[in-house]
Amino acid sequence: MVELGPIIDQVSRNCYISDSRYAGIYSVCGLALRLRNLYKWDKGLDPWVEDDSDKVLEWIGDKEETWEKMAEEEFVDIMIADRTYDPFDAERINLVLEPHGLFYGAGYVYDLKPSFFLARIEETRKVNGHRIYILGRELARDLLIIPALTQANLIIIKKESARFFLWDQIFYVRKSGRPALEFALKHHGLEGKQPKTVQRHLERISEAEVETYIYHEIGEILDDTFDRDTWREVISAFHNTPIELLARSVKDLLADTNQYGRLQYVTREQKTASLAFYVAFLGGLTKDLFPEIMDAFQKFTMTNDWDIIQEAVTKGHDTAKRHAEEICRIFQKGKEMKNEKWAASEITRTLLAPLGV
Repeated sequence: MVELGPIIDQVSRNCYISDSRYAGIYSVCGLALRLRNLYKWDKGLDPWVEDDSDKVLEWIGDKEETWEKMAEEEFVDIMIADRTYDPFDAERINLVLEPHGLFYGAGYVYDLKPSFFLARIEETRKVNGHRIYILGRELARDLLIIPALTQANLIIIKKESARFFLWDQIFYVRKSGRPALEFALKHHGLEGKQPKTVQRHLERISEAEVETYIYHEIGEILDDTFDRDTWREVISAFHNTPIELLARSVKDLLADTNQYGRLQYVTREQKTASLAFYVAFLGGLTKDLFPEIMDAFQKFTMTNDWDIIQEAVTKGHDTAKRHAEEICRIFQKGKEMKNEKWAASEITRTLLAPLGV
């Protein structure tokens, strides 16, 4: 048997160190939202529960004091049953933890922020040959809140994070996304987005979206348009810039629109609510790259014609493919010239400027 308490403490410590170093990558509003959700997770609260503001502010103050003390510390190794593991060696750590119903996550996310978590495994399954881990209660986590990710070609669904993620998307939806959101909720049997109504059905709605998360990750794993090594080099070279955001948006759009991805699954299975959620929550550069889906969805709400959606998805994939190929071409030419600044300028001029960035 493994001792769970010390493992949680070690993973939590690395979460603190990562957050202390990288809290500055978020906007003020973005950090506030993540801290609020981290507080709710820490206290075992549902996404919609708002605790007394004084308690929350005191907790945030304590968190920031801890960050200040740990900002210069190095990540600690993970010790399990008298053996020590590098904190990024998730594969070997999971060989030990999985028989005990635990899953450990470690890797790099936006702006190359190290991210760690530990969670209980609820279920494992295979979809189209891909191994899926459905995780329940998270025992240790950092500021990152995403519903799904890949790790060494494993697909990880974080159900607890997914509930918080979906709740925030629903209640902070852009004005332009509200009609699509109402359409989605209506197809789940809900009229409007009254908080108490959504609260009662959040678990069910979140569960219904699990497959779409899975197919996004499958689409990302199987995409061969945006060379993975080149993509990582671009992210590393231009992290925390609009070029990183463009590369991530293009990669996400490829994952959603290729033959294995989310929108092909949604169209094939005619998952109307999932399509509407996708449109409602679409934002940033992905929305700029994929305007066809907005017009197609408007027509779809009146015709229920899935061919219109399929045509838009095909166009979106073509756009993402062109952008991926152009990013790779420019980046590789910049490497040959040993001129990273030229590559940045050229990507900005030819790809970002037409998008208004």
